Amino acid sequence: MQTPGNFNEGIDSWKTVIFLYNSALKEVGTKLEILNDEFLHVHQYNPIEYIKSRIKSPESIVKKLRRNGYESTISNMVNYVNDIAGLRIVCSFTSDIYQMADMIGKQNDLTVLWVKDYIKHPKDSGYKSYHMLVTVPIFLSDRVVDTKVEIQIRTIAMDFWASLEHKIYYKFEGNAPEYISRDLRECAGIVSMLDAKMLSLNEAIVEAKAQAEEREEEKKEEQEQMQERMKVSSDESFEIEEDGL
Repeated sequence: MQTPGNFNEGIDSWKTVIFLYNSALKEVGTKLEILNDEFLHVHQYNPIEYIKSRIKSPESIVKKLRRNGYESTISNMVNYVNDIAGLRIVCSFTSDIYQMADMIGKQNDLTVLWVKDYIKHPKDSGYKSYHMLVTVPIFLSDRVVDTKVEIQIRTIAMDFWASLEHKIYYKFEGNAPEYISRDLRECAGIVSMLDAKMLSLNEAIVEAKAQAEEREEEKKEEQEQMQERMKVSSDESFEIEEDGL
């Protein structure tokens, strides 16, 4: 199998590489939709609220390469910029995040290169998310090319915080005043408490529903047993009356 890094420099190679990354997004996106549909079919519950995807812009790619000390070449782009193709999975609860990560990791044709758990180990800024770098084989007419996709999995609350942080730091070009960074970290703590509370509430709802269904089943069994006893009693009374005739 090839990797996109095997291509030469030039506009045609650039277009081919971007085509591969777009194809990789389609492949992984379809897998995620199928997993979500299967979960709904089996468990009557879908862990994914929504999915976002994007291809990193040429300007952002060049900026990231220069920041890390690399020349702006296609080879360096493919080898050292892992988030050119990005998918973001937004879930309702933190438990959904780890379920999705487990299901993704079990896909036979996806290779997990690394995992970064910023939920258990948040960044200093307060950022929380679960990151996976995977490769997916793209089957072309004459070859197969393993192509990288970065997958981010987070809750709705985490996504809201991360989007706000990105906008703020974009405005300050990464040099936000300390009081803003401090307030963002404080908000990150509030987001964590909200996620924990919502997960606890959801677990309580699920448990209450299960208990209600169990009581309903017990009530149904009692009614069936009562009807069976009444039927037996009626049959016995009919037999006694026949004996007396």
